[in-house]
Amino acid sequence: MALRIPALPLSIRQARLATTSSLPKDTPTLRRRSITVANDTGQVPWTALSLGEKAARTTQQFFNFGLILLGVGLTGTVAYVLYLEVFSSDSKVAVFNRAADRVRKDPKCIALLAGNEGLHTKREIKAYGEPSWSRWARNRTVASRNETDRAGVEHIHMHFYVEGPVAKGTVNLHMTRLPGQKDYEYRVLALDVPGKQRLFLENKDGERLDQRKQGKMFGVRWN
Repeated sequence: MALRIPALPLSIRQARLATTSSLPKDTPTLRRRSITVANDTGQVPWTALSLGEKAARTTQQFFNFGLILLGVGLTGTVAYVLYLEVFSSDSKVAVFNRAADRVRKDPKCIALLAGNEGLHTKREIKAYGEPSWSRWARNRTVASRNETDRAGVEHIHMHFYVEGPVAKGTVNLHMTRLPGQKDYEYRVLALDVPGKQRLFLENKDGERLDQRKQGKMFGVRWN
């Protein structure tokens, strides 16, 4: 005797039919945009790239690496120039600061620039470089020249301006450094105030000239 399978209710058959019809079909693979040097973001894995796309990514990475090297090189150059111009003990800024401090501390310079009456401090004396066309310019260029003579002696020539409550003046300096010598030494450091005799803080060039004159008589050197 054959078994009879009871028929499913209509509501269950309709629900199964609806579920079957709602199943998604095979979703087609989305096509991605081809990778170029300009649009590569690195999100697509290396193994999924074509030969041309791998070449584009390699080119982009080499370009980025080149920019990094260029940035490092420029940073190093700027740091080196900044060290030579500002932080080195032989820099123009350092030479200017040391010379200006010597003028500010010298009693005779203070008397010329600030006057003899009352007590004066070095803060009353300003030191600055060349006059600027801009009235708003804070930093003025200090005129200087570096050179090396035939004997290998390095020379620094510089002049700048000082100003006190009663007078203004110009400071001239000449420094030299012999071959193998670590530091520069003053040959001349002088203050010129209009209407006053030149005031020497250092004058080794003049002392050397006086020694030569004292060693001669009637054009003959006796020592």
